Amino acid sequence: MIKTVAQLKRGEQGIIKEFAEDILPIKLLELGCLPGNVVELVQVAPLKDPIYINVNGSHIAIRRAMAQLIEIEIIDNTTFL
Repeated sequence: MIKTVAQLKRGEQGIIKEFAEDILPIKLLELGCLPGNVVELVQVAPLKDPIYINVNGSHIAIRRAMAQLIEIEIIDNTTFL
């Protein structure tokens, strides 16, 4: 199932597949927001923006608009039980 990082629920994980546009800031790429890496939603700010994600052990705060550009495939944790 393809979603974006902005659609993740708290604690949910996904594998980064691609970017909707090629305008992702270089800083996010340097912090590990690359295709194939696992991303997890850690927390959402009180007004729903920004969101806090964990990518390769780095906790990153990104705007919801930017998170909507990062397409992921949800990891189904029930298959590992």
